[in-house]
Amino acid sequence: MARSFRPFLPLIPLMTLASAAAAQRAAPASAADPALAHARRLLQETPLIDGHNDLPWEIRTSKTAPRDVPAYDLRTRTPGMTDIPRMRAGGMGGQFWSIYIPGEIKDSGFARVQLEQFDIAHRMIERYPDAFAYATRADDIARAQKAGKIASLLGMEGGHAIENSLGALRSYYRLGARYMTLTHNVTLDWADAAMDTARHGGLTPFGREVVREMNRLGMLVDLSHVSPGTMSDALDVTEAPVIFSHSSARALVDHPRNVPDSILVRVAKNGGIVMVNFYPPFISEAVHAWQEAADTARRALRAAGVTDSAEYRRRRDEWLAAHPRPQATIKDVADHIDHIRKVAGVDHVGLGGDFDGVDTTPVGLEDVSKYPDLFAELIRRGWKDADLKKLARLNIVRVFREAETVAKRLQATRAPSTKTIEELDGKLP
Repeated sequence: MARSFRPFLPLIPLMTLASAAAAQRAAPASAADPALAHARRLLQETPLIDGHNDLPWEIRTSKTAPRDVPAYDLRTRTPGMTDIPRMRAGGMGGQFWSIYIPGEIKDSGFARVQLEQFDIAHRMIERYPDAFAYATRADDIARAQKAGKIASLLGMEGGHAIENSLGALRSYYRLGARYMTLTHNVTLDWADAAMDTARHGGLTPFGREVVREMNRLGMLVDLSHVSPGTMSDALDVTEAPVIFSHSSARALVDHPRNVPDSILVRVAKNGGIVMVNFYPPFISEAVHAWQEAADTARRALRAAGVTDSAEYRRRRDEWLAAHPRPQATIKDVADHIDHIRKVAGVDHVGLGGDFDGVDTTPVGLEDVSKYPDLFAELIRRGWKDADLKKLARLNIVRVFREAETVAKRLQATRAPSTKTIEELDGKLP
């Protein structure tokens, strides 16, 4: 989920006529494109698994029927980026659906909204038994593929949801959560976030215990959204491979949400995986710079005391006219995939598009139907089928199986942890 980074974006059309024309020019003609035909055949044989899609939150916040799973009909073209026909066209065989809640919710604690999001996700999966197969284990993914269905797994986005409780963590595992992103954008009592102030230098002792308990459960430790210090501490503690469910390479775009090369090297040693995010400010330095400039301009308007909404819109529009937003492309995404393969190795890269969790996408990757176009770009770059299959699904399935193996070993020797944050960190939640 990248929607916290929108300096002016809620008021900007997602695609201007000019950018739509650019997308049309950039889209290859499939009938005449052997690389695209090759990509589609490969994904039919080895359907891809994506690490992060925010459709449950999109359903919750629907403008026409919020929280109404039947009304958000996935058998037809939805207003968002995801539906079953487009998933089929995209060669998809598996999806980790994000169980996201904002870290800023204060009204009734996190549990109510978190449980509602689990409910939406479960009802969504159950509504389409011909297309989706609920999955909690690696073997379930294989069964779904054999049945021609899309394996549907759940991943929690943000450790704030456990409210400093290992008992809550275990309860969410029982509800189906098979990864947890340690933080979202807010630093927790036990872990530093990438987009917030680092208060702990990484993980506190309780944060390390969270990682150990996740290992024991078989819940994948997801390091997207966390600070480099938290990444490093988690890699020090974990006994199982980690994932980055939707992050890109910081060497190419110096965004706090991306993964430094030093961590990529450690992910390879750990056996984990970095699943590349498609959000333009994470994959294009030009878009990242534009977004920072737009955010600076917004703050300047507020600092100047511009509170009248009409005047704010007028001055905002003037700034946008003078500073048109650049476009990210499918080639930018491929560059990040290539970089992670170069630094960490081809066994440690995957895809986590962040569809329905972002407000803009690269030209050529507008929705879940476009994965074959990305694979076609990699084919043109010389990628071999064996490596493309690893990128598509084999790497994440291997990581999931290894986490299950570690959990089986740990459960034979370790009881559920009853440690508390007060006990380990010497402070109240």
